[in-house]
Amino acid sequence: MYKVFGDMLSGNCYKIKLLMQFLDIKHQWHPIDILRGETHTDQFKRMNPNTRIPVLQLADHEYLWESNAILNYLAEGTEFLPSNKYERAKVLQWQFFEQYSHEPYIATARYINKYLGLPKDREAEYYGKQTGGYKALSVMEDHLSQNRFFVGNHATIADISLYAYTHVANEGGFDLFTYQHIQRWFEDFESISGYIEMSRDNS
Repeated sequence: MYKVFGDMLSGNCYKIKLLMQFLDIKHQWHPIDILRGETHTDQFKRMNPNTRIPVLQLADHEYLWESNAILNYLAEGTEFLPSNKYERAKVLQWQFFEQYSHEPYIATARYINKYLGLPKDREAEYYGKQTGGYKALSVMEDHLSQNRFFVGNHATIADISLYAYTHVANEGGFDLFTYQHIQRWFEDFESISGYIEMSRDNS
């Protein structure tokens, strides 16, 4: 059985939980508290020397880290990862967008506010994330104005990657009210069988 080491309030960990729920993949969830330094223990470093969550344990001494790599591994052979070469590349396109143009702004602002409590010495960084975050949201809104999901007519791991932090972007100071196509996408995504909310009670 798979073991997942993570925090359900982390968007990157929530991605893994969502796909496992959608695909009914049996697993054990092992909570990790990053604020208590639990990713910096020798035991954790043996799983991921980069000291980040999530980590997926496949077997003894066999681990996979980086959330989008884990999603691709678990989604192989399912409807959440297209078999068509071009569509698979489009999934990767949106996952790279999420990691480089979305998460550094939206997820980081949320972390500073929600996890750290918006300390004075990080206020400038927090407010500096807003422009990049709103740019990413605008790119998503424009795409979703003409597409139900990000790749094809049903959800893929591209949607999972982007949903995780977008649906809680308000916790990083982003107002989603005017993004009507994103709001519609939220509804469609949340109607997928197996969907669960981001909550430690669901780990």
